[in-house]
Amino acid sequence: MTIKHSREVGMSWTMSWTEVLGFATGALCVWLVARQHVANWPIGIANNIFFIVLFAQAGLYADAGLQIVFIALAAYGWWSWTHGGGPGSAEALPVRRTTRTEWVGLAAAGAVGVLALTLLLSRATDSTVPFWDAATTGLSLAATYGQCRKLVESWWLWIAADLVYIPLYAYKGLYLTSALYVGFLALCVVGLLGWRRTLPARDARTTAEATA
Repeated sequence: MTIKHSREVGMSWTMSWTEVLGFATGALCVWLVARQHVANWPIGIANNIFFIVLFAQAGLYADAGLQIVFIALAAYGWWSWTHGGGPGSAEALPVRRTTRTEWVGLAAAGAVGVLALTLLLSRATDSTVPFWDAATTGLSLAATYGQCRKLVESWWLWIAADLVYIPLYAYKGLYLTSALYVGFLALCVVGLLGWRRTLPARDARTTAEATA
C-alpha cells in the first residue's frame, strides 16, 4: 500500500485514514488502561502499527521507532497484568507506587537515552525537532514501563509527554493526532485519579490483614 504525505493542509485519503484509525485505537486504548482493562494491550498494538506509518511519513523517526518498542512492551504488559508479574501467578497485578530505586533507574535510563537519541537524530536524520522527538520518546518509554507494572506515577509521565506531544504534532501538521493527544491528556488525568483511588483500599486491606 502506497502512503503519501503532504505538509500542506490537505493529506491523501490513505494517510487520512491512517491518522483516523490511529486516533480511534489510541483513544480506546487509553480509556481501557484507565479502567485497568487488559484489552488495552491488543488495542494498543494495533494503534502502534498505525502510528509507525504515520510518524515515519511525518519525519518523526524516533516516534516511529518507538512504536516498535511499544509493541514489545505491550506483550510484556499483557503478560504482567494477567499473571501478577510472577511465574505461575494467576492473580491480577495490583496498582502500587513507584519506589525510590525505580525512580532513580528510570531517570538515569531516560537521561542517557534522550541524550543519545538527540545526537543520533541530529546527525543521522533530517529531523527538524531532534531534542523534542527524543524527549517524548524517553518519557513515553518510562511511562509505558510504569504502566506495565501498574505504577500509579506512570500517569504523571504520560501527562508530561502529552504536554509536549500536542504542540509537536501540530507543528508537524498532524492536527488530528495533536487533537487526539489533547484527549489523551484528559484521559490520563482520569486514569491517575482512578488508579490513586485503588491505593487506599488496597493499603487498608493490607493493614487489616497484618493486624488480624
